[in-house]
Parts: sequence; C-alpha cells; structure tokens
Amino acid sequence: MVTITPAAVTALNGLLAKEDDAASGLRLEVTPGGCSGFEYAMTLASAKDGDEVIEHDGARLIIDRFSVPYLLGAEVDYEESFQGAGFVVKNPNATASCGCGKSFQT
Repeated sequence: MVTITPAAVTALNGLLAKEDDAASGLRLEVTPGGCSGFEYAMTLASAKDGDEVIEHDGARLIIDRFSVPYLLGAEVDYEESFQGAGFVVKNPNATASCGCGKSFQT
C-alpha cells in the first residue's frame, strides 16, 4: 500500500502532539485539479468509515477510498530545504507532472 518514512513519522507525531483538536493523523487525498489532472491534499484529521488507515510508530496516515488506487506503492516523506519544509508524496503511479510539481497524471 503506502509507506511512511521515519522522517515523516517524526514530523507527523510532532504536529499531532501540538494539536488541540481531535485530529488523529494525516489525511492524504488525491483530488481532481491542477494543470496535470490530479493533485494531493493533506490535512490533519480523524479517520472516517471506509478510510484506509496506515499506522507506523504511532503516526497515522488516513486515505479515502477514491485515493487508494492512485497511491498504491507510494511513499510519504518529510523534507526540509531552503525553500521550506513539508510532507512529500513519492508516487510511482504518476506518469507526468506539471512544471511546478503541484499536480500529476496517472
């Protein structure tokens, strides 16, 4: 299914520890949009009925049913650079992406 790197686990657990609401994990969704057809949406949330939940060292990744086929074999990482920091999806199903890297095709 989807894997989550140790760096992403550490970052996600740190974010969730600071949250005041009932969020229990990182919701990763593939949504129609962007200049290449699909884009990723990520929010801190709780699981709903029908969601796939992947847990690793206390970090929960929540994926809705629509997104599952688009994310098979993907890896969620956390990267820091001089341009900023954030979660990054490395998706082997993406056959092309737009110039800005915000959207993809399958």
